[in-house]
Amino acid sequence: MRDENDPKGLIGEAYRMKGIGRAECRSIFLDWALSLTDGRSPEQAIPELLARHEEGDETHPMTETLREGLAAPPRPTRRGGREGRRS
Repeated sequence: MRDENDPKGLIGEAYRMKGIGRAECRSIFLDWALSLTDGRSPEQAIPELLARHEEGDETHPMTETLREGLAAPPRPTRRGGREGRRS
């Protein structure tokens, strides 16, 4: 059965890995996000994946990574340069 929220099974596999760390989870998350198809966005898929996997694994590094994926990106700040100095 094909899972539109985890087409390669990367997230499910991360939850089964013993001793996985945050760095590995972030790498898996990036690969997972790039593998989404059928017009699915991470913002659509993450809540469904959390509902499926986080119960009993609230402190798992992948749970933390998925929650971070739902957070709003930081606001851009002034970067400087000529345009930044012009009024």
